Amino acid sequence: MARRKPLTRRKNEEVNEDWLATYADAITLLMAFFVLLVSFSKIEIPLFEKVQAGIADQIGKRDVVRPTQVLETDLQDVVFNLQMDSEVSISTDDEGILIELADGAFFHPGSANLTNDGVLFLKDVGDLLKEPRYLGFQIEVMGHTDDSPINTPRFPSNWELAAGRAIAVVRFFGAVGVDPNQKRMRAISYGDTQPKLPNLNDDGDPIPENRAENRRIEIRVFPQYSRVF
Repeated sequence: MARRKPLTRRKNEEVNEDWLATYADAITLLMAFFVLLVSFSKIEIPLFEKVQAGIADQIGKRDVVRPTQVLETDLQDVVFNLQMDSEVSISTDDEGILIELADGAFFHPGSANLTNDGVLFLKDVGDLLKEPRYLGFQIEVMGHTDDSPINTPRFPSNWELAAGRAIAVVRFFGAVGVDPNQKRMRAISYGDTQPKLPNLNDDGDPIPENRAENRRIEIRVFPQYSRVF
């Protein structure tokens, strides 16, 4: 009785790769799912940069420069060098950097004219913001007042005063070369609608120190990609 030869795979037999189409579809759907998650989320820039730096350090074994952190340090140096710690505060939030200016040190009372100290500080800040590594940062200048009414030919209300001061800062930055075309800057007036502290006590009497805190200019500096979605 003849022995049967063992079955062998033909050399030219094609391998069935239909499963690749299903796999590719699954990957595409998964990617679309994560894109939707990101689109509905709010990016916290400092946290995003920390995560990015951590991944690069643990996986890529390389250091990543965090632009927001570097800019914050540079701004703190400006405040320190000009000895304006009591008039300027620098902080970060989920969007970027917030620079808060006390109006008494930067503007003459009831006007949108910058003081000499204000000019010196904003000049140094402007020199930073026009550096190539910070050109991707957007700039918002927000004017705030207390609840004391104002009524002058130039400023009929607190809205105009807050707007005038915010515009004065934007125009100054433009003049020193931060953004001559003003495409990365905007001026916003909040008037007295967003006080940090109550302007009046429970008896309805003014609180002078609180009113002074509420009269301020805020400069928000944030990477452009923080508001993509």
